[in-house]
Amino acid sequence: MKYAHVYALFLMFVFHTSCGQDQTNTSKDNIKSETTDTLTSNIWDIEQDRNGDIWFAASDGVFRYDPRRAGGKSFTKITGQLISEPFFSVFEDRKGNFWFGTYGSGVFYYNGKSFQNFTTRDGLADNSVMPIYEDKSGIIWLGTAGGVSRYDGKSFRNFTTADGLSNNDVHAIVEDKTGKIWFGSRGDISIYDGKSFTTLTDKDGKTFSNVWSMIKDKKDNIWFGADGLWRYDGSSFSQIDEVGAGVIIEDKKGNVLTSIGGPIFRFDEQSLSDKKPHVTVIKTKYEGHRNLPFGMLWANDESIWIGGDRYRYDGKTLTDFKSAAGQK
Repeated sequence: MKYAHVYALFLMFVFHTSCGQDQTNTSKDNIKSETTDTLTSNIWDIEQDRNGDIWFAASDGVFRYDPRRAGGKSFTKITGQLISEPFFSVFEDRKGNFWFGTYGSGVFYYNGKSFQNFTTRDGLADNSVMPIYEDKSGIIWLGTAGGVSRYDGKSFRNFTTADGLSNNDVHAIVEDKTGKIWFGSRGDISIYDGKSFTTLTDKDGKTFSNVWSMIKDKKDNIWFGADGLWRYDGSSFSQIDEVGAGVIIEDKKGNVLTSIGGPIFRFDEQSLSDKKPHVTVIKTKYEGHRNLPFGMLWANDESIWIGGDRYRYDGKTLTDFKSAAGQK
């Protein structure tokens, strides 16, 4: 799919122009947060925390939006002037602490008061960090431009192609129902069973390349976007769509939503067991642009937030969230 390849080339450019920077690990205390009523930079990741606040990893920092504070008319830049490099990912762990992945300054751990920076000097595989994932044992996995880093709370253990990983540029991580960890990359999907890696293949021996997004749904199916949209039920593969997926999410009802720019495709929960689930196309005003999405969130209020073009869809109205005031 040509859009998947464009997406791949773009991320390859971003990663390879920013990796390899070595940073000293220091604790960043008392970073002064900033308030703004607009978001003007690229949004790479969007997450909602346990309190309902929405977090944005952006080119110029990490921002938090709380619709209950000050009438929901401003964003708080949590990272202040912490670094000048872009932030690519934001993740809340089970203890309520946050992890921020960056393009060239490693990963930042944020406990709500202070920051701790982990880089290659501390054992991280590479200083460009994309997906961040916590498995059921509480282990933090970080996909980087130089392999995978496993963090147990004390130290890092790294995995690369030398260990059996199919490619060192890792873009998606998920744990399946058996406890195996899946890694989507610029190469193929690698599965780690705690001892060794295997490359995922279908019954015909076909691999799945350029995997940029991957989730496990409520029924334990694994969905991933490669050259097409695929679902794995634990024993067999179904190609759901010939269009790939830059982002994949699941809503509270169990519907699966995907996008590669332009429209959002919603695969309805009631038909997910079918080989070809029913799909609803949610059209947007960006139909002709095909701008690639970076981050997509199904919020608690059932609205959909999309990075890249920065818009919010409440089921009826499309709102530009470059301005927080536009949410009201």
